[in-house]
This record gives sequence, structure tokens and C-alpha cells, in this order.
Amino acid sequence: MNSQGVEIPPLQDLLDSAVVVSIPMKVTFRSVQAREALLLRGPQGWAEFSPFVEYDDGEAAAWLRSALAAGWEGFPPSVRDSVPVNATMPAVSAEDVPRVLANFDAEGTVKIKVAERGQNLADDLARVRAVRQTLPEAKLRVDANGGWGLEEAEQALSALAEFGLEYAEQPVGDIPALALLRQRLRRKGVPVLIAADESVRKESDPLAVARAGAADILVVKAAPLGGVQRALAVVAAAGLPAVVSSALDTSIGMSAGLALAAALPQLDYACGLGTISLMAGDVAADSLVAHGGFMKVRSATPEPELLARFAATPARTQWWMERLSRTYALL
Repeated sequence: MNSQGVEIPPLQDLLDSAVVVSIPMKVTFRSVQAREALLLRGPQGWAEFSPFVEYDDGEAAAWLRSALAAGWEGFPPSVRDSVPVNATMPAVSAEDVPRVLANFDAEGTVKIKVAERGQNLADDLARVRAVRQTLPEAKLRVDANGGWGLEEAEQALSALAEFGLEYAEQPVGDIPALALLRQRLRRKGVPVLIAADESVRKESDPLAVARAGAADILVVKAAPLGGVQRALAVVAAAGLPAVVSSALDTSIGMSAGLALAAALPQLDYACGLGTISLMAGDVAADSLVAHGGFMKVRSATPEPELLARFAATPARTQWWMERLSRTYALL
């Protein structure tokens, strides 16, 4: 058992049970065209280890802790039977917006990617406008993934506010800039709330953003925070409303995000758990996707036929096995 109370099975047991998959995307998202994931089978069920390939081993270690917590410890009790879910709009052209939205059955709330490298504010405005025109009554939120500087963010959110944004997720990259941006928008009377994502899951202290008064809302992901129980503790200590989000998970990884959202004492916002709809396949026959804007709280089990269909190449499988071994050594 490690310092966070998560049971650590022998490495060889993990390697023996591990299955690596590669699932094509319907649309490029975060520059990902095929989502790779390593799946593990524990006594409490299947679990997913899928930190993005560019993450170093130190950052990936939290994802492995989360997988071990899911597969070897299980999830906490739920306080609700279903979870509201938003649609997610990648940084596509305005013309492609209706096609992408057609993949979702969760259109009461839409998260729209902005600040994409190689694009500009005009592209963002056009994309958000296209979503608003397609779904006049939907709640809209934008996610910049820290892609703007302070001045850019103030200009962009002042312009995007006309669409009645629910909030802006991680508009700038660091906590001091988030706090300053939040102050500036308030002084200008721009009614856009600030949500922190990377400033929670990528910081050594996930509570620093709350202490700095830099956000109105926390965006939490189970895997980067080390598991569902750890994420629940962060939300409780921060004392801020929370939104649960996924990280392009298969239904196995999505089970942890869904369990987190189901266990939160209070859930005021639709959660970003709809990204399987952006993938051209899944490892579970009955995928964890939303229906009517809600996802029923349940777990998922992979189908052998789907594991075989989406099996990664031998070279990529070896890469993930080596990554698992290196990350395991850090626990």
C-alpha cells in the first residue's frame, strides 16, 4: 500500500493483465487522432491508465494511482442515479459545428474549445456563434486550456460574453494570472465566471487556486488527481462548486469520472463526461454515453471482441508496458 492508502499489486500482475488499445477519433481533439489507453483488470473491476503520451512519468504516476484505486479499491457510494453531461466542441471551423454536435445527445450544455494554436479570436467567435445559432437555448462554456495571455484573455472574454457564457475554463495558464483576470473582468462588469482545470490537476498543490481566489469553479478529473477519493477530498477542501471532466477516456476510464460526479455532495453544473462521442469506437459494447443530456451511473466492462478490434500495434503495446513499469517505480 502506498502513502495515499492505495493498494499496490505486484508489477508483474499488472503487466500480465494489461491490454493496450488504440481507438481512432472521429475528429481531432487536443491534436489526438487516435486515443491510446492501457487497461488493467483488478479485483474490483477494470481500470484505465491513459495519461497523454506527452506527459512525463512523474505526472503519469497520479494516473496510475487512480487506476489502482479503481481496480483494487473500488468507488465510493453514489448520491445520485444520473449525472448531467455537456457536449464538447473541438476547435473546428464554424461550418463543421452542426456535424460535430450531431454526435452528441447532451446538447443542453456545450463546452467549446477556444485559443487553439494557429487560430485567432475571429475563429473562436465564429465557432461559438455557430453553436449558439444551432442551439439557441443551450448553456455555453469555453475552454482555452491556458492558451491565452492575460491581455488576450480579457479581450476575448469581453467579446465572447455576448453569448451568455456559463464560464470560461482555464483562460490563462497560471494562478496569479487567473486571479488578476478574474479581478479585471469583475471591474469591467463582464459576467463570465472563471473555472480552473490545469491549475488544479497540474499543480503540486491542487488547492492553491482556491486559496488565491483565482477561480469561481473547480474542474476536476479523477485520474490526474490520483483517483476518485482524492478528487473528492480536493473539492471538499476547496469549498468551491465543481465540474467533473474526462480526459478522452474509454468507457473504462469514464467509469471513474462518472463515479466521482455521482459521489459529489453537490453538483450544480453539467459534467464533461461526453467525450466518447468524439471517438470512433469504444472497448465496451454499451458505452458510457449520455442520453437526453444525462448519463446513468454505472460501470463498464470491455468486450473481448472490441479489445481485439482496437488492439494497439506490438510496438505501441511495448511502449505502454515500459511506461507502466517506469511509472510503477515512482509509486
